[in-house]
Amino acid sequence: MGDALIYVVLPVSAEIFGISLIWVGVLLSANRFVRIITYGAIAHAITIYGIRLATIIACIGGASSTVMYWLFDGGWALLFARLLWGLSFAALTLTTLAYAVADQRRAGTRVGLSRAIQQFGSLIALTAGAWFASQFGPKVAFLYLGLASFIALPFALALPKEKVAPPPERTQWLPSPNLLDLLFFAVGFAVDGVFAMTITLILADLVSLEAAILGGGIVLSLRRVGDAVFAPIGGWLGDQVGTEKSLFIATLLTALGLAAIALGHVYAGAGAVIVGRAAIAALGPATVAARNPTDQVMHRMAVMQTWRDFGAALGPLLSGFFLGALTISVIYTALVAILAMALAAQIFRRGKI
Repeated sequence: MGDALIYVVLPVSAEIFGISLIWVGVLLSANRFVRIITYGAIAHAITIYGIRLATIIACIGGASSTVMYWLFDGGWALLFARLLWGLSFAALTLTTLAYAVADQRRAGTRVGLSRAIQQFGSLIALTAGAWFASQFGPKVAFLYLGLASFIALPFALALPKEKVAPPPERTQWLPSPNLLDLLFFAVGFAVDGVFAMTITLILADLVSLEAAILGGGIVLSLRRVGDAVFAPIGGWLGDQVGTEKSLFIATLLTALGLAAIALGHVYAGAGAVIVGRAAIAALGPATVAARNPTDQVMHRMAVMQTWRDFGAALGPLLSGFFLGALTISVIYTALVAILAMALAAQIFRRGKI
């Protein structure tokens, strides 16, 4: 839950944590960079040692990292916490997707439902956590969120044990992407990277700082609500009418939302981005499951998540450098162009995603 809240409070509370705006970009992207170079190794380990053990370790690491946001000050100490979270989240992402796509005939629906369930903790962090941070300070908020996150551990321990599998072949840490991987790179860069980091700063130009923190929390919490509502719908539609067609529509909606923000229509644009991203989150893994044999699904999931996180890591990192030189309108116009190229690739190479 701490990872959800940190995107809201860190850009506007950097001094409280003893860091600069450049460090904000580094910290918000560090967890994704570590996932980029470890997804393959984590998928390899999960295949050998089982989903249950990976989930238990990830629960402990994720909750501990949130407590560290309360405990530590300064860039390097917080960087350690962000790296720990990145490793934990990578394992949780792959294990939950592995459960969800086990039945490939209903992979879209199952991934969508999985996404919906995952959002409840983040929703609490972005609403109650943001309010708590605005009233009592972000440090204390992270302490209580971290302690609350340990509630997940008994559920992980209750998972059934699995048989040990033979070691799979090792693969490249950053394998060559296919068209679907590049699409997720673009979405990760635009939505999970730049949009997540800058939405609070955009609101800070419209309202007071306190209201911007709370408003940013609400907008990002609505992103979680969007996942809970529209990911199952998007996944179900993908199962019914085809994942490629549904994926194209969802990406187009996301691009239109970013264009609206560039033109100054912040709330309408954010709403479109939220809905489009939610549908993409379910349709992408479902497409991977449909296009690969069962013994390759874990590997291809890791490849897709690697490139998605590569884009999402570059987003806040580059934003930290360019916010002082470029306007929000210019930045978001560039994001629209990136997604437009991804859409064009789907049009001209349809059926080869």
